[in-house]
Amino acid sequence: MSKPTVAEADPGKIRDAIRDRALSLGFDAVGFARAELGDEARERLAEFLREGRHGDMGWMEEKADRRVHPQALWPEARTVIALGTSYAPAEDPRALLAHPDRGIVSVYAKNRDYHDLIKGRLKTLGQWIAHTFKAELKVFVDTAPVMEKPLAAKAGLGWQGKHTNLVSREHGSWLFLGEVYTTLDLPPDEPGRDRCGSCRRCLDACPTSAFPAPNQLDARRCISYLTIEHKGPIPEDLRPLMGNRIYGCDDCLAACPWNKFAQRSREAAFLPRAELTAPRLADLAQLDDAGFRQVFSGSPIKRIGRDRFVRNVLVALGNSGDARHAPVVEALLNDANDVVRDAAEWALGRLCPSRETGEGI
Repeated sequence: MSKPTVAEADPGKIRDAIRDRALSLGFDAVGFARAELGDEARERLAEFLREGRHGDMGWMEEKADRRVHPQALWPEARTVIALGTSYAPAEDPRALLAHPDRGIVSVYAKNRDYHDLIKGRLKTLGQWIAHTFKAELKVFVDTAPVMEKPLAAKAGLGWQGKHTNLVSREHGSWLFLGEVYTTLDLPPDEPGRDRCGSCRRCLDACPTSAFPAPNQLDARRCISYLTIEHKGPIPEDLRPLMGNRIYGCDDCLAACPWNKFAQRSREAAFLPRAELTAPRLADLAQLDDAGFRQVFSGSPIKRIGRDRFVRNVLVALGNSGDARHAPVVEALLNDANDVVRDAAEWALGRLCPSRETGEGI
């Protein structure tokens, strides 16, 4: 008997084969959804933009039409294959809050840039799908106007929690997401069911009250946005609330009770580098551009540049309450970058409140 052609192959078996292949490549979660989004996702994004909660992220508004309509991004797409890779940490990332002389780097950024690993794995899967099933496809990992979280929820990987991030019964709040858009018309999985109930631990954990209501985020108050996307001075009323968080924030993720089911990530590339486990703020503040590039080579931190990073470190030093850091801060009062100088003046004023700050001290 001759082997069935791709056109004759059972779509359910194709889906199962793709799922098995993806899991064998190292993905931890795989789901399938129609290449479309419902009204709820579109309305959420419209409200987010209408309220100006995207802050400086103008690119979200510029490409909103393609973001809410997968087929506007690629008209030939019929199915979205949503894929997740766990980066669950071994310990609660909030433990370093008790050590104000050390900087807290978001779990996802403590080693290599996850985009590189996930993108490579997506391409490998995509090449296999294209060769095996003669299908067209495109792969994405946080690099295109794709609403990853709603699509992952629709594909059954989990649900969007009250902190707006994806929550998985198996992996908690710790999944990197990627997508394969394909011309294959495959049976969709059941969407994830919201299992947050009355819990609001993620909302209550936010240091800056960045959630106006459940399932709503105001990025302008989010520490991840302020330390990564925001380029100017950080609003002074928010600086004391940031503590020693210098790149991103995991508080709302770490507070989720579903994390108790998450097993530590098996990816060696996601294990924290020793120098980013509990870095000394005083050492980081002294990095020049060359030193910054060397320390953060291959890291997602590198993309924000030395000036923005040192700004974050200075805010953390100002929150440390340790006047012994004053000389390190003083050295940056005459920095070439005005945002760094502003942060240094503020930090010195916090560390030595009785002392008048200004250039030339």
